[in-house]
Amino acid sequence: MRVLVTGGAGFIGSRFVNALLDGSLPEFGKPEVVVLDALTYAGNLANLAPVGDCPRLRIIQGDICDRATVAWAMAGADLVVHFAAESHVDRSIDDAGAFVRTNVLGTQVLLDEALRARPGRFVHVSTDEVYGSIPEGSWPEDHPLSPNSPYAASKAASDLLALAFHRTHGLPVCVTRCSNNYGPYQYPEKIIPLFTSNLLDGATVPLYGDGGNRRDWLHVDDHCRGIALVALGGRPGEVYNIGGGTELTNAELTDRLLRLCGADRSAVRQVPDRKGHDRRYSVDYTKIATELGYAPKIGIDEGLAETVRWYRENRAWWEPLKKGR
Repeated sequence: MRVLVTGGAGFIGSRFVNALLDGSLPEFGKPEVVVLDALTYAGNLANLAPVGDCPRLRIIQGDICDRATVAWAMAGADLVVHFAAESHVDRSIDDAGAFVRTNVLGTQVLLDEALRARPGRFVHVSTDEVYGSIPEGSWPEDHPLSPNSPYAASKAASDLLALAFHRTHGLPVCVTRCSNNYGPYQYPEKIIPLFTSNLLDGATVPLYGDGGNRRDWLHVDDHCRGIALVALGGRPGEVYNIGGGTELTNAELTDRLLRLCGADRSAVRQVPDRKGHDRRYSVDYTKIATELGYAPKIGIDEGLAETVRWYRENRAWWEPLKKGR
């Protein structure tokens, strides 16, 4: 099997590539893996170091908006897993153009080339943010999309494109929508690596608003297992939510990180809330659980402790990234 992974040097994509090549996903056998990544600020070849010497790995530096590069990378692919995206909400508020280009146009180029290459499955990896905000309950996959940030709007557009290519052309597309991810190798602009690295340096952490914004937290390894299930057994044309099963407010998450890093509340500084900040996300992942047997395996206590430990022990990975921001 040949697998094309776009964004395969990013946080989630690299974790998926490592799992494909190190035997953590044995159901794929011993696949050849092609990584297509632009290696912008969030793409880092160091993320692939654990499998960097694997002869079944090929890395192509390129832009998913570049049709010739995409065609070259996709040639002979049996499976495409599309992670590549601009993903930081704050950056989308400052400049939406890059998000529309990469997330919408880049996805369209990939889908066009998939029509020519005809892989057996195209998995489009998306986010729960496309649903908007929900005060109570959880979103099923057929809930209307109501994105509130430019990032979420660009991902919603790419979701609809992917599903339209299935309905119009019969392309075997599945869409996954995940909760907030965390774990090792996450770029230190997201809340958990940012707060953890700041606290390990004895610095303060910026908590938005009243800290009451609530998220469901999903360990990246559980997310990768969910994607693998969809890649191998999902029904074409379907959307699958992938959740972690643990909701925390940002204030509750901050308190846990303070304890794990040996800091106290004096390290927290309140900052003005983000524009259009969604109050709560929560996905219903009954569908993937029922159809494909998915269940998160890594509890939040274990996952956060392991994540903080990784950042404590891997300063050489994150310190240069923070200096370069």
